[in-house]
Amino acid sequence: MPMTHDAPDAIIDALSIDCLIFGFQKNELDILLVQHGEGISKGKWALPGGWIKYNEGADDAAARILHDLTGVSRIYLEQLRAFGDVHRYPTKRVITIAYYALVKPEAYTLGAGFTASDVKWFKLGDVPTLPYDHSDILEAGLRHLKHKVRHEPIGFNLLPRKFTLLQLQELYEALLGQKLDKPNFRRKLMKMNLLLPCKEKQTDVSHRAASLYRFDKKTYDKLSEKGFTFEL
Repeated sequence: MPMTHDAPDAIIDALSIDCLIFGFQKNELDILLVQHGEGISKGKWALPGGWIKYNEGADDAAARILHDLTGVSRIYLEQLRAFGDVHRYPTKRVITIAYYALVKPEAYTLGAGFTASDVKWFKLGDVPTLPYDHSDILEAGLRHLKHKVRHEPIGFNLLPRKFTLLQLQELYEALLGQKLDKPNFRRKLMKMNLLLPCKEKQTDVSHRAASLYRFDKKTYDKLSEKGFTFEL
């Protein structure tokens, strides 16, 4: 007997969620993938995703699905956009809503659950062939990050409270997927008045100690609200 819409676990089987969880570690950008333990894509690595229930909102569904499949919780997920190509899912018509987040992988303990048989971080250059249109979703997420980093102060939660200009440049390079000219990057960054010198230098380093900086919260909040244009 088919489930009614009043049943607690009834799903909208034409509407799904897929999550893009980007991680920044060792100066590189990673993506969190799950291995499907059942279904038509059993054994394949994919973006964490699943069905929305009739009795929950899309944001709640994204948080639930991510936790059930990966063990990751208490994470701010931002909606990217919907993907609705007619043939994106092989057996029926399905529209998916993609969410994304940018996190420190070491802050989360992974644990595969529900329909996932495994979960782990992949370097972007080592991502296996993904099912459905997940490669397109991943590319769209990366394009969005590259655009956003030029117009909003994103990703700064991935840095220590006090950081060097090199650490900040390496973050930008990972997000943009390109090497940046150091003098040009630093000159343009300083014009934004976003950084405050800590009047301290690195300690316990084998190379010449670099100066440490922190973010000016007032400027950070202003730029987060109004945006900017950062041509690199």
